[in-house]
Amino acid sequence: MLTYKAPLREIKFLMNEMFDFQAHYQTLDNGAAADAETVDMILSGFADFAENVLSPLYQPADAEGCTFKDGEVTTPTGFKEAYQQFVEGGWQGISYPEEFGGMNLPMSLNLIKSEMMGTANWPWAMYPGLTTGSVNTILQYGDDAQKATYLPKLISGEWSGTMCLTEAQCGTDLNQMKTRAVPNDDGTYAITGSKIFISAGEHDLTENIVHIVLARLPDAPAGTKGISLFIVPKFLPTDSGEVGARNAVACGSIEHKMGITSSATCVINFDGATGFLIGEPNKGLKAMFTYMNTARIGTGIQGLSHMELSFQNALPYAKERRSMRALSGTKEPNQAADAIIHHADVRRMLLTQKAFSEGARSMIYHSARYADKLAEAVAKGDEDAIKQWDDKIGFYTPILKGFLTELGIECAKHGQQIYGGHGYIKESGMELIARDARISTLYEGTTGVQALDLLGRKVLLHGGGKVIRDYTAGIMKWCGEYALDKDMRKFVWTLTKLCAEWNMLTARLLLTARKDRDIVSAASDDFLMYSGYVMMAYHWARMAAVSFDKLKNGGEQPKEFYLAKTQTAEFYFEKLLPRSSAHAESMTVPSETMMQMDIEHFAFLD
Repeated sequence: MLTYKAPLREIKFLMNEMFDFQAHYQTLDNGAAADAETVDMILSGFADFAENVLSPLYQPADAEGCTFKDGEVTTPTGFKEAYQQFVEGGWQGISYPEEFGGMNLPMSLNLIKSEMMGTANWPWAMYPGLTTGSVNTILQYGDDAQKATYLPKLISGEWSGTMCLTEAQCGTDLNQMKTRAVPNDDGTYAITGSKIFISAGEHDLTENIVHIVLARLPDAPAGTKGISLFIVPKFLPTDSGEVGARNAVACGSIEHKMGITSSATCVINFDGATGFLIGEPNKGLKAMFTYMNTARIGTGIQGLSHMELSFQNALPYAKERRSMRALSGTKEPNQAADAIIHHADVRRMLLTQKAFSEGARSMIYHSARYADKLAEAVAKGDEDAIKQWDDKIGFYTPILKGFLTELGIECAKHGQQIYGGHGYIKESGMELIARDARISTLYEGTTGVQALDLLGRKVLLHGGGKVIRDYTAGIMKWCGEYALDKDMRKFVWTLTKLCAEWNMLTARLLLTARKDRDIVSAASDDFLMYSGYVMMAYHWARMAAVSFDKLKNGGEQPKEFYLAKTQTAEFYFEKLLPRSSAHAESMTVPSETMMQMDIEHFAFLD
């Protein structure tokens, strides 16, 4: 049976000793309330909820799944009661304005809460998780009336939200979208069409579900320039803001999936449903990217969640399971065999899980501070600041989503390997982590989509590699501060070489793409993974620097904690970071090797 323990030591190390969140909070308008005592209370309170309410539901809910009958979805046993506790605790509104019923605390606390919630029970976490994107979109683009109508209910958790983007014939390529929005005389719109793969599109946890829907107006320009965004509630709100008449929105079916079976993935049909335009006509895609950035950071957290949960459950098993003797000599002579943790290959897998999960957490928490700044800019309506911080988050988003979710699958695989045959049996729960991890690389844009977004749009198209030059300049400045530190020398030298290589590779791809357009797609996956490994290396070097300092001067944690950090950093640099070299070599191969084969020659089956 899977168990979960919130890694509060790791969380506090990053918040207090690595990134100094308290100093960061003092730079925010809403940071004063996030004092150390309040933050500790929130962390411990939600850790208790995640460990004792959400985690025990995870495996039983997977076995039960969701039930669909007559257009309605029933969630697994215990989900509704857990959601009610979530609402009563005020957890949905932790980072939203007080005027709409929130606690007005920094957005980073909401992301940290999401980590604990998701690691304990990812499918359950998707229900309130989808609402977060709806709230962020309405906060930034909704008018005053829309904010007053929807935000109090969404922020309290009484209502939930979804994102309705994908259609049967199109996912990423929204040029093919067919859902229509016809103006009504009263200023509303009649929305007609079907959306698929809608997470939390129908369920029994809330009294209303607010769909954020992409659709085309009759006179819309062709392509993505002609997409608008609408609020389409399941039940139309009354003048007093309560649930009113049923809208023409219906769930046609739920998907039967490989994983996340206790999260309802729905076909949602709109049959002339009443919708309300959000933002400007034909500019819905811009608003939707607010939702997508939120969702993609959240999916990056899913990658971390699977790393952490698999590691937490593989480690005790490796300490208890006995098989053969260690090659370096017997370790437990009083036992029939040594515990498998004494075997170097098992340690390789455990250390890979540990290095990836702790490195991923550092990357996410760093970007969480940018999310704080972006939320503040949105609250002020400061368009220049919104663009500044959205661009910063935009660089991290494809790496957090694409790279970390791929590593989440790898860590889930390692967990199964450590369990051996028992890792394939449902009782252990390791196969559940592996199944649930698979979706993380697919929804909110596949790894290939994230890779193309990073290399094609963020790096090459906008600024000709400037984002990489700027990011590596920051790394180099940091390296300069530790150049003479004997403990850090090996990390600093490796990072220095990688920064030079990263810029060289970017420039080479930029030049190659002028003649070989397909190189952007051909190289993008390798570029994404290379970028992820280098970025994580920077975070591990920084964690090592802090830990070496605490070993000498003392810190919040015992010395053994910091020693383990430095040793894990060494493992990452020596055992995992060399993977970047293969990606570097592969990304510069001309696209001809991928594109030269005739389509009819891929297989000869006749």
